[in-house]
Amino acid sequence: MTVYTFDGTLDGLMTAVFDSFELHEQPEKLLTKGDALPLFCDHVHEVITDEEKAKRVWTGLEKRLTCQALRIISVSWLSELPEVVQPLFNYVCKTFRQPQGAASIALNYADPDVLAVTRIGWKVSHEQLRMKQFIRFQKAKDGTYLAVIGPDHNVLPLVIGHFRDRFNDQPWLIYDAKRHYGFYYDGTGMPQQITFEDEASVPFNLYDGKLNPDLLSSDDQLFQDLWRTYFKAICIKERLNPRKQLKEIPLRYWKYLTENKKR
Repeated sequence: MTVYTFDGTLDGLMTAVFDSFELHEQPEKLLTKGDALPLFCDHVHEVITDEEKAKRVWTGLEKRLTCQALRIISVSWLSELPEVVQPLFNYVCKTFRQPQGAASIALNYADPDVLAVTRIGWKVSHEQLRMKQFIRFQKAKDGTYLAVIGPDHNVLPLVIGHFRDRFNDQPWLIYDAKRHYGFYYDGTGMPQQITFEDEASVPFNLYDGKLNPDLLSSDDQLFQDLWRTYFKAICIKERLNPRKQLKEIPLRYWKYLTENKKR
């Protein structure tokens, strides 16, 4: 059995594809460094991530796949699921090995690797849509709007463009508390990725995203109270359907919703 190990990055995976063709071999396993090797492993090849090799592989994919298929590959990787590595590697390799003029492998859902990558991509895309719906901003005294999230998948890069277009005249910060990074937009240019050197001193609660009371704008506190009052007023107890509510808004999002927070 031939096994490849890589650094766990997308560039590393693309480099593994390049090495596979350069060495004229198809490894049975692609593992992240540190993973336990399978029994009866005959050969282990350590993939050294090379941006130039990765770029050449991606350029080749652009020539063979549609924009939608390329997006599925990128989005599935943002799932951060360990089970996406092997099928994604196989999918990319099969794309280059299929005969010229053959139908796009991206539409062959009978292929288990294509199906697995596509399903994971759909899951990430679905959570991306939920983030656009359920992100709640709070206004700080300095005029900056803050939103804290903690999604299952790394969807923050997928939603930044939406908020830049929608709120392009005001400064905001969207922070992923689960992955310890965020994007800050100052009202001009492009959003910049940021991290906090010391998260113990951040001006908001990392668990529920609540901004420190002494930093919260008085206007925003009023709007939050009005929103909670409206939310309670339109609730019809006789029509409550907890099962439906959990299906539409999973429990993991509730702690970040303004309407679900106590003052």
